[in-house]
Amino acid sequence: MPAPLDEDHGDPKDLKDLKDLKDLKDLKDLRDLAGRVALVAGATRGAGRGVAVELGAAGATVYVTGRSTRARRSEYDRPETIEDTADLVTAAGGHGIAVPVDHLRPAAVRDLVDRIATEQGRLDILVNDIWGGEKLFEWDTPVWEHDLDNGLRLLRLAIDTHAVTSHFALPLLLRRPGGLVVEMTDGTAEHNRDTYRVNLFYDLAKTAVLRMAFALGHELGPRGATAVALTPGWMRSELMLDLFGVREDNWRDALAREPHFAISETPRFTGRAVAALAADPAVARFNGRSLSSGGLAREYGFTDLDGSRPDAWRYLKEVQDAGRPADTTGYR
Repeated sequence: MPAPLDEDHGDPKDLKDLKDLKDLKDLKDLRDLAGRVALVAGATRGAGRGVAVELGAAGATVYVTGRSTRARRSEYDRPETIEDTADLVTAAGGHGIAVPVDHLRPAAVRDLVDRIATEQGRLDILVNDIWGGEKLFEWDTPVWEHDLDNGLRLLRLAIDTHAVTSHFALPLLLRRPGGLVVEMTDGTAEHNRDTYRVNLFYDLAKTAVLRMAFALGHELGPRGATAVALTPGWMRSELMLDLFGVREDNWRDALAREPHFAISETPRFTGRAVAALAADPAVARFNGRSLSSGGLAREYGFTDLDGSRPDAWRYLKEVQDAGRPADTTGYR
C-alpha cells in the first residue's frame, strides 16, 4: 500500500541517495525515454509546457493538449498555444503532437485516447496538468463572499478534468507494465495540510489533486503502474513573469519588488523532475506520494537551466513563512 502523504517537503524520509540505489543507472541513462509515449494534458504553458519539452529532450513522443491554439484562444486570451509547445518538444529532440482538447468533454478525451492507441499502441506517461483557474479565484475571500460560479468552475477545471482524463487514459497506460501518472498540483501534502491556500475553492482544488495521486496509487500499484503528486516551487511561468513585468532573461529585476522571488525556478525544472521519474526503473517506491521539484532534484541530481537546485518549499517554510529576510543561501 502507498505510504501516507505526509513526508517532509514532499520527500519520502526512507529514501536512499541516488548513488546508493544499486538498480539505478547513471543520470544520462535514466533520462533516456526514446520509444516512450507521453500525454501531457494541459501543456499550453507553464509547468505543462516545461514537462512536455523535457520529456521531448529525453526522446519521448509527447501528445500535448489544451484549448489555446493558433486558430483560437481560450478565455485566458494569451499568446501561448499547444502548437508552439509541440514545436518546442520536437526541437528539443522528441516528437511533439498537438491535439486541441477540452478535458471537461468526455467524448473529446475518449477520442484523444483512441487516437493515441491507434497511432502509438501504447501510453507510458500521463501528466495531468490541467488547471486554468488563475482568473477565477479571489485572494483571502471567504466562501460566502467569493463568486460562486467562478469557484465552482475552478473546481471543475482542477478536479473533473483530471478524473475524466484518467478514466479514459489509464486502460491504455495499463496495457504495459511500468506506466507513470503524474498529478500536478500546487504545494506538498505537508504544506497544504498545515496552510490555508488562498480561499476555500483553491485550497480544495489543490488538496483534492494530492488525494487523487494517493487514490490512484492504490488502484495502479497492484497493476504495475505508479502514480505520484508533483508540485513545482515558485515557478517563473509566462503568467508570473508578466505579473512582475520581466522576462526570463532579466527575471532578477523582479527581486526589487519581491526579494523572495529569488527562490523561483523555471518550468523546465519541473519537467526534468518528471523526466527523471519516468526513466527511473525504481519509480514505484514513490507510489501514491507527494513530491516536489526541489526534492527530486536532490534525489536525482538534475539542475534548473542555470545550474541551480532551488528548494522552494523548504525555503517557504523556513524563511518566507517564518518572517525572515530573503536569503536563498543553502536553498539553491
